[in-house]
Amino acid sequence: MTMADISRRRFVQAMGAISATSAFALAGCNSQRASEAGDSGNEGSSEGGVADTITFAQGADPRGLDPAYVDDGESAKIMCNIYDTLLNYDTESCDIVPGLADLPEISDDGLTYTFKLHEGVKFHDGTDCNAEAVKKNIDRQLEPNRTADMPYAGFVYGAEDTNNGVASVEATDDTTLVITLRAASTAFIKNIAMALAAPVVAPSAYENGANSIENPIGSGPYKFVSWEKGQNVVLEANEDYWDTENAPKTKNVIFRFIAENSSRVTALTNGEVDIIDGIDASVVPTITDAGFSLFEEDGMNINYLAFRNDSGQFTTVEARRAFCQAVNVEEMVQSLYGDYAGVATSVMPLWMAPYDEAVTQTAYDPEAAKAAFEELGITEVSLYTYSNVRPYNSIGGTALAEAIQGYLQEVGVTVNISQYDWTTYQTKVETDSFDCCLYGWVGDNGDPDNFMNLLADSNVSMNVGRYDNDEYKALIQQGLATEEGEERDNIYLQCEQMVADQMPWMVISHSKNLAGYNPNVQGFYYHPTGVVHLQGVTKTA
Repeated sequence: MTMADISRRRFVQAMGAISATSAFALAGCNSQRASEAGDSGNEGSSEGGVADTITFAQGADPRGLDPAYVDDGESAKIMCNIYDTLLNYDTESCDIVPGLADLPEISDDGLTYTFKLHEGVKFHDGTDCNAEAVKKNIDRQLEPNRTADMPYAGFVYGAEDTNNGVASVEATDDTTLVITLRAASTAFIKNIAMALAAPVVAPSAYENGANSIENPIGSGPYKFVSWEKGQNVVLEANEDYWDTENAPKTKNVIFRFIAENSSRVTALTNGEVDIIDGIDASVVPTITDAGFSLFEEDGMNINYLAFRNDSGQFTTVEARRAFCQAVNVEEMVQSLYGDYAGVATSVMPLWMAPYDEAVTQTAYDPEAAKAAFEELGITEVSLYTYSNVRPYNSIGGTALAEAIQGYLQEVGVTVNISQYDWTTYQTKVETDSFDCCLYGWVGDNGDPDNFMNLLADSNVSMNVGRYDNDEYKALIQQGLATEEGEERDNIYLQCEQMVADQMPWMVISHSKNLAGYNPNVQGFYYHPTGVVHLQGVTKTA
């Protein structure tokens, strides 16, 4: 069975699980570098020859460590080890399994979800992780409490102006939580297992002026110790973790930040770190030839260029079409990513949405592009990009931007590139004027809505191109309210076709999930949602 077949099977299983369910930070006290903290576990091993530290190297710092205020994978990878969610995804798929609560009872009309929480769960500071604490976490992200710097709140919990999402939350006793929706939502049960917005933060971490973004308190398998910006985040095992079957097996976890791909590879092969992500095709031989292991699986992501649909040079379909005609996407993807990414023919990977096979993107036609640009009078455009690697773009934004720049130059258009580190970049695309920018998405939950809803979102961090189409938004609302099956598939197929016709994005590629790791590491799995749960990971010393 191919990896694509395995991934497709997992998606189908996940959908079956949903149908069945429906029927029923920053300075700290221990901020030394990873090589100084037990040399990545090679020193100071615990009894039985198991190292007491696992070090994971990623390309950038988190934006923050409170899931209500961030929307990036670097943050999510760390936070999923600190916090718990009401429901979880299974280890290797997006199947829904119990978390802080059992699977909910859902009313016949699909509006009321009743969760029964586990008794006696404590946050890391000893306060109670009960239904009232969960209610506070959700309430702070509902209107009118939610603030503009809560990017995932609307995505997970909905919005009043769309008559969608959470209408109310009640904690009827310490272990019973009742969530009532404004309208039935097929995606909701998956949304509340996501690594952003949904995890439960101790109210003591954000109430009364406390800074949960830099000093997180959860109930998860690992406790926060320190965050030395530009260096690392250090976590330690929660020895009192309530879920004894999934208790952390390694005493310490360090997330180390190394911007350059080659430097991360060197750190891995030198034994400074145990696991790395953000790998591109050029470094795979270096990893495997040195005797290290490679994790490889079809990713649940999309790498794209977003046009500014509201201002600048690309407010018309004609201009966007000319740009897309100028770029030989297939050639570019093969040249830049080799066998570790596939050309995007739709927003969602085909293994996730095989009904999109009929959708075709704008064909490469440089002569038509050149003529169109001349007629439109477009000779110069601005392109914003990020400098570091991303889960959907293993070579980094700079190399991709320069490749696009080369294609546009051939049709007489100058592309002026502005690049920034990831944290700065996410602010710049919200505040600056530009014609187009590079962006991407890692699916959070395996549901089509999680991809297609991006272009209906009013939050710029989700809908960076500011696409605003009432017909498209109406389709998204229909998709949310429709049960799994052919009718729902057809709705999202219409959404995909609108994207192909109107080109708010130029879709580029779907990347494989790649990670390198020490062969002495056991239990590591890079989840399809792009996060890494490390409580079950060990390393022999």
